[in-house]
Amino acid sequence: MLPEGISADLLHPSLQRFLLDRFHPARTAMALRHGDCACDLAGRRRPDTAEDERELRAKYRGSGTSRSAMIDALEAHRRQPERPVVQPGHWSAAFAAFVAEHARNAGPALYYLDFTPEVQRQPPWPSGEAGTVAARTVREHPASWLPDGQPTVVLP
Repeated sequence: MLPEGISADLLHPSLQRFLLDRFHPARTAMALRHGDCACDLAGRRRPDTAEDERELRAKYRGSGTSRSAMIDALEAHRRQPERPVVQPGHWSAAFAAFVAEHARNAGPALYYLDFTPEVQRQPPWPSGEAGTVAARTVREHPASWLPDGQPTVVLP
C-alpha cells in the first residue's frame, strides 16, 4: 500500500504498452508522484528552487521538449502538493520503504525515472538491459537508488 501523500495513476495506454513490452513480468505500469511530479520521491527536489528549475529546464531542453510542454511540466513541478515536504528526505524515504516492501511481497519490479513531459507519451528508452538494485540498497540510499533515465529492477 502506498504511503499517504503518494499517488499512483495508470499511464496512458500507449505508454503502458510501451513499458510492459520492455519488462515482460509486469502486469501494470503506473506513474507514481507526490503532488504533480516525482522529484520528491526520487530525492531530486532542491531547496534552492531557482537551481532546481534550471536543472529541470536543462533536462527538458536536452530531450527536445517543446517550450509549451516545458512550461506545463514546470508548472506541475511548482504546484504545492496537498501534503508538502515536512523535512528533507521524508518523501524519498517513504517511497523507498514502499519499494523495498513491494519487492519483498510481490517480487522484482521495474522503476524508471525520466523527465519526459506527459504530452510526449513515450520516454526515450536506453538501449541495453535494465540495471538491478537490491531492496536493502533502496532502503539504505532512498534519495539515490534510482538513476535518471536508467530502467532499474528492484530485487527482493
